[in-house]
Amino acid sequence: MATRLTTEELEAENAILKRALMQAGAGAHYYASADAVREIKDDMQMPFMGNSGNHCYRMLSDFHELDCRERLNTSSYVNVVLEDDEVKAVNLGMRINIADQTTYPSSFKVHNITLNMIANLWNCPKPADFDDYGAFPGAGTVGSTEACLLGGLCLKFRWRKWYAARNGLTEGEVRGVYPNLVISSCFQAAWEKLFRYMDVEAKFVMPSKDTFAITAEGVKAQIDDKTIGVVCILGNHYGGQYDPVWEIDEMLQQLNEEMGYQVGIHVDGASGAFIAPFQDDIPAWDFRLPSVLSISASGHKFGESVCGTGWVVWRQREGLSEHVAISVSYLGGKADSYTLNFSRPASGIFVQYYKFNRLGRNGYRALRDNQASNAKHLRDALKSFTCEDGRPYFTMLDAGDTKCLPVVAAMLNPELGLPFDDIDLQHQMQKYHWYVSGYRMSFHDPNDEETKALFTDAPAQQTMFRVVVKANNTRAMMDNLITSLKSCLEEMASLGPGFMSMHEPKKLKTGMKGHAC
Repeated sequence: MATRLTTEELEAENAILKRALMQAGAGAHYYASADAVREIKDDMQMPFMGNSGNHCYRMLSDFHELDCRERLNTSSYVNVVLEDDEVKAVNLGMRINIADQTTYPSSFKVHNITLNMIANLWNCPKPADFDDYGAFPGAGTVGSTEACLLGGLCLKFRWRKWYAARNGLTEGEVRGVYPNLVISSCFQAAWEKLFRYMDVEAKFVMPSKDTFAITAEGVKAQIDDKTIGVVCILGNHYGGQYDPVWEIDEMLQQLNEEMGYQVGIHVDGASGAFIAPFQDDIPAWDFRLPSVLSISASGHKFGESVCGTGWVVWRQREGLSEHVAISVSYLGGKADSYTLNFSRPASGIFVQYYKFNRLGRNGYRALRDNQASNAKHLRDALKSFTCEDGRPYFTMLDAGDTKCLPVVAAMLNPELGLPFDDIDLQHQMQKYHWYVSGYRMSFHDPNDEETKALFTDAPAQQTMFRVVVKANNTRAMMDNLITSLKSCLEEMASLGPGFMSMHEPKKLKTGMKGHAC
């Protein structure tokens, strides 16, 4: 009579069989293995047994294969093209915890050298304590979001000391006062994090759809004695226009003198701080202006580094970056940390250093010239698109060919009364492998959680689209994009009202949303 096995014995035997099966398949061709037919559930747990490195990579690459093609994603500003030596720099940096300055002093020296290059690019005055630190006041960050948060925090802490002294308040009393920050309604999501996490009120200046840029008069109307600062966006992500930092600086100097304020500017150069220095005839926007206290940028956008790279530079340590400096000694030695997070790889810093030395100023200028040329090529093509009665298909929304980001922004001509919109265009372009971001002219107000119109002169439901012309977009690729756009328009126009009936259910299912940012 056969002996019945206990549950524990069955599980042990099953484990042995699984192990034998896995080992037998470990050296097999991936697509001839059990992995190729294994169902993967979203809620799956960690596998019982490990697998070969090749199988693990192949499983991962299958997910990646189903994504949009990175180089054809024109909605994103993030650099996606890396030379072989850049990949080596990434791998080298992954082994280095850049927060551990005392253990990896040479790697941190690369950080400081790169930081100093950026500070000089932005015309930061050399601080009196430069020799004590060997670097300008600033830090490499995880993208420009962390850089924005650090810049905003320094403005808040600086304002607290000023406001407490002005009103005779203790440190405890001033913490109960709700400060505000003046910013365009075209703000990045990074700033909503500041408003929510750091207890700061947003005071919005709404631009016109004709300019996408705030005005000095609009900013002045929002400032009071609780204003910690003004954010000027050097290249908003909707249309690529620059806020007039130079005009706002002039206004602030006069207002501060009249009212006894000390309101300064943080330049959000997430995209433009690595574009404007290589453009001609741009008015002073950086530390040449006395009101500019800090500048942030994404190294992974037009800085051409790897995703996750950001930078922030302050005019000085006293009264600014000293507010976020934390002394760290438990790793051995003593060092100051300026970032919100701690442990992080040196990869982004290493690639940024590589790119600065690989391209040099002339190389960056050549990239910018090519991007501007390809953007103009696309822009001119969109202007030439007309419907049968000769009316233009598109209304252009960007700043044109110069003094802005290499971004092409437009909307389908509202006068045509088309049965489709720019979000429909985004969806149709995907079948040609292009991702072109379409979205509504609205924003989420963190003060009252309501959706509001982005501009003073356009309804929140109006749609538009945007193409970011990155360094990897060649003229041949732009021609293909133009051909694809033209084909999409012809296809949607041929369906007429039928297109709406076909696609409206899909739009309703997705909440009528296109690409947000």
